[in-house]
Amino acid sequence: MDLTILREHLPDMTDITAVEPIRKGFSHDGKFVLRGRDGRPAYVLRTAPLAEMERKRGEFEIVRKVHDAGVRTSAPVQFGTMESQDMVYMILGYVEGDDASEMLPGLTSDEQYRVGLEAGGELRLMHRLEAPAMRENWFQRRLAKHKRQWDQYVRCEVRLPEEGAVLAFIETHAHLMEGRPDRFQHDDFHPGNLLVRGGAYAGVIDFNRYDWGDPYHDFLKIAYFARDVSIPFAIGQVEGYFDGPPPELFWKLYALYTAMIVPPTITWTQQVVPEQLDSMLERIRVVLDDHRGFQSAVPAWYKP
Repeated sequence: MDLTILREHLPDMTDITAVEPIRKGFSHDGKFVLRGRDGRPAYVLRTAPLAEMERKRGEFEIVRKVHDAGVRTSAPVQFGTMESQDMVYMILGYVEGDDASEMLPGLTSDEQYRVGLEAGGELRLMHRLEAPAMRENWFQRRLAKHKRQWDQYVRCEVRLPEEGAVLAFIETHAHLMEGRPDRFQHDDFHPGNLLVRGGAYAGVIDFNRYDWGDPYHDFLKIAYFARDVSIPFAIGQVEGYFDGPPPELFWKLYALYTAMIVPPTITWTQQVVPEQLDSMLERIRVVLDDHRGFQSAVPAWYKP
């Protein structure tokens, strides 16, 4: 995407003087910062193949609903297609802030905790959004997905010595998913998708993996992508969500979902970013240690 193409398809964007790619993240979307006449970021442009139009239209509407609910995130500006480029696009307001995964380690423990408290409160706001009517409930959908992912894992050449303990924990606790609410899930809520400004929480971005289901499922990214960045943040996120220490059921479901994601994490990494397999196995090793090989639901990092 360059400025010429932008002006050809979006003639109303007369104040845009530069288009700069954003290269972070694993998403296949095209992501660009659009700068205004003053040189400051004004918007974020996201693009995807035209074949993904309905999914991307749904994502744009989700951003609108989340923004309207009072969550600090990008304001939805425009959605449309660039058919000559075989592309669908959305324009979102730019949120000032820096990548929390990079900024948190430089803050004090108290500041990290307060960023987590704010993040947890924002996540609770998002989880008020009810899921659309579905043929199967969350328990049926998630259990079926687990079985598909486990089948893929057992055909994978990379196997964990603790796989028996992981599977046993899942089978013992899977019934806890029955009757759980169906709500909005960001599904990628971790410091890499959060912004910090002036040592404080500034907002959440990247809704392209959104889903529906048990809101507690949104916490599993703490295990893999937050606790190694900042344990005070992780504790703050949990306590900010619950306004204090969480109930016992939360930890059981947190551990269940953390265990269920172990097998697909291995297969996904091997298929998509095999060069990162060793580092991902190290993350899984930390998760196993945190839960004493899934003998404990409450992770070792949580100290109220």
